[in-house]
Amino acid sequence: MKTREIKTPDSWLKTAATLSEALPYMRQFADETFVVKYGGHAMGDPGLARQFAADIVLLKQVGINPIVVHGGGPQIGKMLERLKIPTSFVDGLRVTDSTTVEIVEMVLSGSINKQIVSEINAAGGIAIGISGKDGQLIEARKLRRTVRDPDSNIEKILDLGFVGEPVRINPTILQEFAESNIIPVIAPIGIGAGGETFNINADTAAGALAAALAAAKLMILTDVAGVLGKDGELISEMSTREARKLMKDKVATGGMIPKIETCMHALENDVEAAHILDGRLPHVLLIETFTKYGAGTMIYREE
Repeated sequence: MKTREIKTPDSWLKTAATLSEALPYMRQFADETFVVKYGGHAMGDPGLARQFAADIVLLKQVGINPIVVHGGGPQIGKMLERLKIPTSFVDGLRVTDSTTVEIVEMVLSGSINKQIVSEINAAGGIAIGISGKDGQLIEARKLRRTVRDPDSNIEKILDLGFVGEPVRINPTILQEFAESNIIPVIAPIGIGAGGETFNINADTAAGALAAALAAAKLMILTDVAGVLGKDGELISEMSTREARKLMKDKVATGGMIPKIETCMHALENDVEAAHILDGRLPHVLLIETFTKYGAGTMIYREE
């Protein structure tokens, strides 16, 4: 016989209030697609990883269609170091030669992807791990960066090797998953026109997928509270116009810029809302989705 947990009346009321607050959001987002970029501290902490998996399962069980896109930069770095393969970065992107891209694919599509799948399955979900190469989900091309030489003031193109950017998303396979109980977990690896393998930034891949699917939400988990203003305080929500001004005024800098740009690209392509969330906060996905005040920074498209 199952033993029932004894609770005080106050705890009953709190539980009931939480469920009551969540119900309108469950109705609002039923059958909608959420693309979640998973990475940073949230992925490296075992306790947070288990909570993340349980939260993704809960989203699926209440009728939302979650799609997980994961990173894995630190794990790739450790594997390259173990194999004594030198590596370097330009503007936060790993220069990826033919040897490095093999390691990138092995780590992202192999150990990391399957660990996330296992966590979701252990939490009661049915997850399947794929990469952007499967079903030609993410067709990519070589990413080229232009930089200006500080001495000569001449622009030159940097060759980052097999670092790619999405040029076309083929969502058929994801649409099949949406009509089932399956939760897709996607490694950000793309395939080129000649069959080449490309390493794609996970934020960029998530944004491209969200745009192609016209997702209700793009949710990027990171290691900060969200976007901070001039005063250092969290900006809970802002328009795309306000986001552009933050970057122009150099209030948003460094690694936050590509995250904001990814959000804006998604919003310009029919994604309803984009969120930059603190992945270190337990149950941050549920707080953002099912509570009145949410969490992190929400960026919305101006009408």
